[in-house]
Amino acid sequence: MQNRRVTVSGIDTFALRVLSAQEMDRLFQQKLQGNKEAREKIIRGNLRLVLSVLKQFHNRGENIDDLFQVGCVGLVKAVDNFDPGMGVRFSTYAVPMILGEIRRYLRDNNVIRVSRSLRRIAHKALQAREQLAKRIGREPTIEEIAASLELPPEEVVHALDANFDPISLHESVYNDSTDPLYLMDQIRDAGNDDTSWMQKLLLKEALDKLSPREKEILHKRFMVGMTQVQVARLLGISQAQVSRLEKGALSFIKKHMGIER
Repeated sequence: MQNRRVTVSGIDTFALRVLSAQEMDRLFQQKLQGNKEAREKIIRGNLRLVLSVLKQFHNRGENIDDLFQVGCVGLVKAVDNFDPGMGVRFSTYAVPMILGEIRRYLRDNNVIRVSRSLRRIAHKALQAREQLAKRIGREPTIEEIAASLELPPEEVVHALDANFDPISLHESVYNDSTDPLYLMDQIRDAGNDDTSWMQKLLLKEALDKLSPREKEILHKRFMVGMTQVQVARLLGISQAQVSRLEKGALSFIKKHMGIER
């Protein structure tokens, strides 16, 4: 889903227009005054947000048209509920709503499918585990099971995990006749929430908009670990120019991500 002609739900994604910050501000002011046409323009002008979110799901075998339409529902909700006075970019507000709508759809409508090959491996692994346990008098390790099947340990683990029916995060694990406690209440991945994912998306968008020289300077400075003087010598420019370009690029990234205003 890069910059090439791709049609999703009958829409030529290559031809989608992106609204400027000034246009967004003007249209939202018109929308707040009851202008329905302004609302439609905001929605159409932000369809690329939905496409950006869909990149996270392109390897799941889902119907991309269905996911796009579901994502558009999240976009519409974001447009209808966004308050320009909140002091955040619309994209920062909208991406979690689009993402949440798609995840809700996948959770409510999809069933996890396990391939026949994985089931076969899982069946063989269970048999091997039982036979090994009898022979060595203890529970065998994954490495021992994998060695007996002449398979990589990772493949055996994957097959055994897939062999168990998934448990819903909304399944009640405790109920004292008042408020039930659900499995999802006990689970939290602090390193992979919607906010962190959204920040990564905004960072990628910001980096894509930098000039080749700005990208090279940031790469040399923060990935390679070179000093500004070393970068200046490499690029044939002054250290002051490197400092100015680096500062400007970092400021642009921060503003795009809503860190700096």
